[in-house]
Amino acid sequence: MKAMKYLAASCLLAASATSQAALINFTGEIEYHNDVVYTYFTLNQDTNNVRVWTDSFQNGDNFDPITALWSGDGNLIAQNDDDDSINPDTQTNYDSGFNLSFLEAGDYIFTVATYNNFASGNSLSDGFNFDGQNPIPLADWDQPANDVNMGPNWSVWLDGADSASNPGADDPVAVPEPGTLALIATGLLGLGLRRRKQA
Repeated sequence: MKAMKYLAASCLLAASATSQAALINFTGEIEYHNDVVYTYFTLNQDTNNVRVWTDSFQNGDNFDPITALWSGDGNLIAQNDDDDSINPDTQTNYDSGFNLSFLEAGDYIFTVATYNNFASGNSLSDGFNFDGQNPIPLADWDQPANDVNMGPNWSVWLDGADSASNPGADDPVAVPEPGTLALIATGLLGLGLRRRKQA
């Protein structure tokens, strides 16, 4: 019994140690053309190969997104209209995001807005281009360069963040890396074999 408890504790410890490498996915819906989705994330240490992206366009099922990356104190780092190369397996044309070879430890904000609701300046406090407009329900809005009745669904992914939050998300989901899943499965298999051997 002690061995089983030790094995289970080891698996949980290993899983928590690798949780930094987990993919994190948030999903939700916007209501109006000038809504902006805010995702907050933290890096506990300088990190290589950080990815943040949206894959919700789905070849025109949903609105055309614009993404921006901000420092925790609200300074614009980068803004992107179209880049479906961050995760080509799930992104489609007009999705966007960032593939960062290096990002310093700290707090960050990733925003998703509708095209062409670009940031109005280099500070988050400057707002976005559509801020002064009366909100138009997405179902009624004729999105520039797209169509009327674009879907309201958004999806944000983070890879490499230590923690993240999105107040507007439906159900935040942490997706463990395949190595973590394999480690947990090995631990559970070991527990099962141990039980059978004792029986």
